[in-house]
Amino acid sequence: MTGLQDIAARGLVLLGCGKMGSAMLAGWLDRGVPPEAVHVIDPAPSDWLRGTGVRIGGALPERPAVLLVAVKPQMMEAALPGAAGFGGGGTLVISVAAGTPLSRFEATFGAATPVVRAMPNTPAAVGRGITAIVGNRAAGAAHLDLAEALLKAVGQVVRLEGEGQMDAVTAVSGSGPAYVFHLIETLAAAGEAEGLPGDLAMALAKATVGGAGQLAEDAPEDPGQLRRNVTSPSGTTQAALEVLMDEERGFPALLRRAVHAAAARSRELGRG
Repeated sequence: MTGLQDIAARGLVLLGCGKMGSAMLAGWLDRGVPPEAVHVIDPAPSDWLRGTGVRIGGALPERPAVLLVAVKPQMMEAALPGAAGFGGGGTLVISVAAGTPLSRFEATFGAATPVVRAMPNTPAAVGRGITAIVGNRAAGAAHLDLAEALLKAVGQVVRLEGEGQMDAVTAVSGSGPAYVFHLIETLAAAGEAEGLPGDLAMALAKATVGGAGQLAEDAPEDPGQLRRNVTSPSGTTQAALEVLMDEERGFPALLRRAVHAAAARSRELGRG
């Protein structure tokens, strides 16, 4: 029996169904997971959730195939104790909660319970996310395969060598969309400063960043080569890149500091 077949037979419990939980649930249903196999625990279910056909509240399966924890980190202490009965090894626990280490789940469910920690990012809401996963000692290949199959519903999945890499992942891809959104804001503002109407500058900035990101994913060349492809000697792009690529004041130093700050904060949050 495959993992998804196991879910259809034994059920999946989704603890928390906010934006991330809803995005994943929509992907699962699109991929053929039966709505009646999904049990949602959420204090304020949305109208959209009520219309999906999933089970909201009520009796839960005794040993579901998967418990997926999608509550906010600050709600974890209140939410986890009620799910402790799923521990013992029969249920795979998957967490998409930022800053919550594997050890926290092992403290609740026991070290024999397979746990997969995942870090998705907000483009998951449009099926374009990327999620990094890592398992505890009890999580075997089949558990990681099942976690990957579920999380692919909202985009790409990569596997980490160890949990120690999760803080860097948080800083690069977890927080990264905010950096890109700020780039769009500042690029549009710079265009407006050069005389463009605000709405036109914003439309140009959004489409440019979105299109360049798609090209970077789809093209066989690496981003460095793509940059060189559009940079004519002594041209306009080169003039801008001489500012942006300055090792002390440009993107290289700025992004190193930003990512380091985010990773350091992630480590702090992980220590509680």
